[in-house]
Amino acid sequence: NPYMVIMLAFMKNIAPKGGMGTLISTMLPFSIIFSIVWTIMLLIWVWFGIPLGPDGYLVYPPVN
Repeated sequence: NPYMVIMLAFMKNIAPKGGMGTLISTMLPFSIIFSIVWTIMLLIWVWFGIPLGPDGYLVYPPVN
């Protein structure tokens, strides 16, 4: 990830002794919660059958 270097540079201002492990342990709870919330949103989207956009269905019929 190219942004990892930028995140490490910003983190050095806050925690000068921090490194890759500090960054990962800081971002891990955010990543887990983010994944759970987006999975729930996807399940709700599919459950209500909301189309993905104009003429964009969730399931396309097979072409014969």
